[in-house]
Amino acid sequence: MNAGEEMRRQGGDTRGRVIRRAEREDVPDILILIRELAEYERLTTLMSTDEAGLADALFGPHPGAEVLLAHEDGALAGFAVFCHNFSTFLGRRGLWLEDLFVRPAYRRRGIGRALLVHLARLAVERGCGRFEWMALDWNTPAWDFYRAFGAAPMEEWTTFRVTGQALHDLAARK
Repeated sequence: MNAGEEMRRQGGDTRGRVIRRAEREDVPDILILIRELAEYERLTTLMSTDEAGLADALFGPHPGAEVLLAHEDGALAGFAVFCHNFSTFLGRRGLWLEDLFVRPAYRRRGIGRALLVHLARLAVERGCGRFEWMALDWNTPAWDFYRAFGAAPMEEWTTFRVTGQALHDLAARK
């Protein structure tokens, strides 16, 4: 089934805007969007995924995340990558937005809003207690966008990360 047939099957049309769940055959498009996001965020040096690794991570036996793709007039316009986390205080899972990206040519058309609303609805449908994400400190357009929807930065929290060799070193500790 081609992308147009898939969009029509899910109630969309090759004209206009369609948001749909990604499938394994979408991995090349997802990778293109990840590369464009890395360029926008000035983080290309951190990118190391490839099609095979991404396909396994998203569609293998233990998927680590889900992806929504946004199309406008049949063209790939953006995506959202998300997964579940868990709040011990709420005793419920939450929805974590790992990445939301709209290609520059499609910005200011409501696509980011449509993706965010779609995810919020999904969080409610799944009984999530919250919906959260991070934004780079320098990305004031994103901050303004998120604040317009009632999101508030959690300034009292700092994200910590262990990756690469430091992760292996930590795992090897006794």
